[in-house]
Amino acid sequence: MKDQFYKYIENLQNVITSKIEEIDGKATFKEDLWQRKEGGGGRTRVIENGAVFEKGGVNISKVFGELPEALRKQFKVEEGNFFACGLSLVLHPNNPFVPTVHANWRYFEMYDDKGNIVTQWFGGGQDLTPYYLFEEDATHFHTVCKSACDRYNDGFYKKFKETCDNYFWNTHRNEARGIGGLFFDYLKETDGFSMQDRFNFVTEVGNSFLESYVPIVEKRKEYTYNQEQKDWQEIRRGRYVEFNLVHDRGTLFGLKTNGRIESILMSLPPKVQWVYNHQPEENSEEVKLLELLRNPIDWV
Repeated sequence: MKDQFYKYIENLQNVITSKIEEIDGKATFKEDLWQRKEGGGGRTRVIENGAVFEKGGVNISKVFGELPEALRKQFKVEEGNFFACGLSLVLHPNNPFVPTVHANWRYFEMYDDKGNIVTQWFGGGQDLTPYYLFEEDATHFHTVCKSACDRYNDGFYKKFKETCDNYFWNTHRNEARGIGGLFFDYLKETDGFSMQDRFNFVTEVGNSFLESYVPIVEKRKEYTYNQEQKDWQEIRRGRYVEFNLVHDRGTLFGLKTNGRIESILMSLPPKVQWVYNHQPEENSEEVKLLELLRNPIDWV
């Protein structure tokens, strides 16, 4: 299963980066191959200063070896070995009318002292962070997510959409990071699903990513914007940074387990503002977004 999934994310990285370069038309991804001294490594690809994307990364990695202390405590074991691989991406556009997008799909195994698998699971999802709300964009993104889920179980979308809304929540701000999407974790061989079933579902979601995001980019990337709208984008990016550094489990885990810092912090946008007590004008599009982020809704 680990070989099957790693081969999948290697190909998916190629597919996604090729399409993003095509859309941008100016910048290309720079590739950075790296090794982890404890075991494993990765292939980081970053795009910067493009015509459409100010910064983005589409990274894959596979790491293995002795369980880090943080994982030993989590699983309540004194020792053990593990394997983990995944693809993680974040794309920050130039135009404030184009939303930021994040996605990741991952697989994990843990072994006993004889090398037998004692637990294994899939996780992942994708979510959208707009700076200005276009309801048809939100509906499109969620409809694609729901269609991918419905091919396997008609209860998956509702469950994983709710999990996403709960997870990407800036509790210290009492607001959502964005308009959600899907988030799932610890998908194991349970409830009548085999690990191959789980693989098929997660890859279905991964394969749907470009369909969920690209049409939105194509529709909004040429919109004219002014400096005030760019400032608003950078203020909202600050909330994105706050979530990633304060709440995001993946970021915190990486920082606690000697992860590769450049890859972990790849998700942060290049330009951000923190304006003291910023209050947008009443009845503005900015206020409309804030009200929605305090009360997540059903888009499909």
